[in-house]
Formats: sequence, structure tokens, C-alpha cells
Amino acid sequence: MKNLHILVVEDGQSQREMLRDFLIKEGYAIAEAENGEKAIQSALKGHFDMILLDYKMPGMDGMQVLKKVKMINPEIDVVIITAYGTIETAVEAMKAGAIDYITKPIDFEELLILLNRVSERRVLLRENEILRQGLREKGVTLDKIVYGSQKMNALISMASRIAASRATVLIRGESGTGKELFAKLIHNLSPRSARPIITVNCSALSESLLESELFGHEKGSFTGAMARRIGRFEESDGGTLFLDEIGDISVSVQVKLLRFLQEREFQRVGGNQTIRSDVRIISATNRDLEAKVKEGTFREDLFYRLNVVVMDIPPLRERKEDVQLLIDHFLKRFAAENGKDVTGITREARDLLLKYDYPGNVRELENIMERAVVISRNHVVSIDDLPFTGDKIYAVDGGKKGGLLRGSIEKVERALIIEAMEKAGDHQTKAAEILGISERMLRYKLKKYSLKH
Repeated sequence: MKNLHILVVEDGQSQREMLRDFLIKEGYAIAEAENGEKAIQSALKGHFDMILLDYKMPGMDGMQVLKKVKMINPEIDVVIITAYGTIETAVEAMKAGAIDYITKPIDFEELLILLNRVSERRVLLRENEILRQGLREKGVTLDKIVYGSQKMNALISMASRIAASRATVLIRGESGTGKELFAKLIHNLSPRSARPIITVNCSALSESLLESELFGHEKGSFTGAMARRIGRFEESDGGTLFLDEIGDISVSVQVKLLRFLQEREFQRVGGNQTIRSDVRIISATNRDLEAKVKEGTFREDLFYRLNVVVMDIPPLRERKEDVQLLIDHFLKRFAAENGKDVTGITREARDLLLKYDYPGNVRELENIMERAVVISRNHVVSIDDLPFTGDKIYAVDGGKKGGLLRGSIEKVERALIIEAMEKAGDHQTKAAEILGISERMLRYKLKKYSLKH
């Protein structure tokens, strides 16, 4: 990970030379600039992956250099060096595009950790873009699958290889890992992409309703069956049927599903007409199906029919390198959705998010970031915006829960708006300033939550 080309910008000669010698010894390619003007010239002439930039310099200061560098090449990662390690400095620098900051006197061990993180991030982004480019050439985008880890790269590659086949796919993974996204990716990469992919959550329906949902029913086949109903197997003919939570289906439904997988035909509930359907089955579960087979609650022959191609989606705690990319993705998304001028996250908050184990996986991180953006009153998310204390996570209503983030984002947002309106004496302009959103967005939120305005 020593492939970074770094520009060190520091007006103090001894400090600059000390940094230069240390980084060269560590195997990095280094260039120097003793002031802002020369740093800009170097950025124009050379190619740099990263700039270590002193915040306080005579003439053009670090903030001015940062803004100009980002105009020259927004892909350069800039780390601010400052003796003034306040939140105000971090907010200003990160709002202008800095990826991180480090304080003087520089802790070289901390600097190496930071450089390794930047280097790993750049490698992941490059690999990610290469794979995405290959998928774009096939007409498929990965906007909703944010990743950079080797494990996820391997799964994306696997999805692209198996998509063209008719093979039944079983996607396994904990809740919140993104199993449905992979099912849709396989479908979109397949020759069936012009036809629909239909999702059925098997755990959300009773046995009788699930049977009717999947296979359809004839008029009068049961109480309330007032007309013939076409099932999902017929609707998805030529396409893909995604059976989520397949481990929760009853034995009687298992028998009918097995018959379809063997014969590619079925009958509607209450009917005697045999219907054929050309549909690919992708199923998903967070259950241990092998254990259910041993218990006798899941048919072994059905398990092997479903288990032709298996994709195991790793939990987020086993692909921590993806957390950083997901944090940035959700921050941008929720800032845009909520009209908030939130452009970054403090190093302390990011480090805490990187250390957490996420029992609720990506869905839990998504909830945490949405809450953080909604309640943030600065341009960056800080540690105070996170529902953590130590290694525990709290519910948004303040109750200590541990594990999945609970509560309603809307409830938090509504409470914040009421509080801001009270502080502003019902003056919308002042309340919008307190919340850090536009007055137009505030009016929309007031209407959304049926608050007086």
C-alpha cells in the first residue's frame, strides 16, 4: 500500500524535511512545496494521489490551497495538518473537500494509519470502478450496491457469471445485508431482464395466502375467492421470481414448490388445469436451512433443488472496508433528500462508525446515517449526532436498546422541528436557520407532519 504519490506542503523547513524523510523511509513517493503558491504550481504540473497540507501558512493559507487544488483535480485526497485541532477547523476543511486532518505535533504512527486508510480506499475505488465499467458495458448500473471490498467484488463477479444461466440461486445472509439487491442484479444481467422480477416475502403471508399468492386460485376455491386470481408464477413467466425468506414456508407449500422446480408446471389452488411457466427462481434466507433439514421442517430434496448456486453475503462486520464508502454514500443521499447542507463527517465520528459491529448490517448503518444527517446542526456529522456511547447503540428515542437502531426517523425530525419553532417563536426563517435547512424545506416538513404554519 506504499504506492501513493504525496505532496508535502509545509512552510516550516525542519517540519517539512522531517515529514519528507519519514515518508520516503516508509516507501512513499514524495514531493515538497514550502508555500501555497508552489503547491498550486506542483498540482498543475504533476500527478499526486494525496497532499499533506499545512493549515496555517503565510500568504496563501491551507484553506485557499485546498479549494484551488480541488478545482484543479477533485480526485486528489487532501489531509490538513493543523495545530488548531478544533471542530471549527475540521468543519471548514472537510466542507471544502479535505478527506481528514491531523494535528501538530504529528503522531507518526497515527499518520501511517491515516495514509494506509487513504491508500486502501483509493485501491478499492479503482477496483470498484473497473468492475462497474464492465457492468455498464452490459447496460447494468450498481447505484444501490455500494462496496469496495474483495468479498463483495467476488460476489458481483459471480453474479455476472451466473446471470446468463437458468440455474436456481440461493442467496444466504443475515438480515440487512442486501440479498434482494443481488437478486435484482442477477436478473438485470440476465437475458430475462426485459421481463419483470417479482418479489414475494414468504414470511409475511400465512400458508393459505402464500399458496394463493404463488400459484393463484380459481373462483370459489375457498371462502372469499370471488374471482380467478393469477399467481406470481404466471406473472413472472419469462422473468424471475425472487422468494425472500424461503426458510419460513410450510411443508405443504414446499411440496408444490418442489414439483414446480422438477416439472416446471403447477396448478392453481382449486383448479385442475396444469400450467407451465418459464421462470427462474432465486431464493433468499437468513435461516440455517441445513439445520432445518435435520430438524425435519424443511424438505431435503427441495433444499438441493434450491441450492444449485449459493451466494453467501457477508455481514458488514466482516467487510469493514465497505463501511467508509457506505458512510459517504448515505451522507450524500440523506443530505440531498432532507435539504441539509451536511457535507462531511468528523474523524472521531467516522472512527466510531468503523469500530461498530452492525448486527443489523447495511440497513442499520443506513438508519444511523439518516438519523445523524437529520439531527446534525453543523456542516459535518459529529460524534454527538450518533446514537452511540462506548460500544453501545441507543434507540432514537433515547432508550438503551443495544443492537438494531430502533425508533422512527420521522419522530426525531418532527420533535426537532417543534423545538426549533418554539425557540424561534414560530418564525419560520429563524427556525430554518436553527435547523440548518432552507425555509422552503421547512414549510414542506411542517406540512408533512401537520404542524401549524
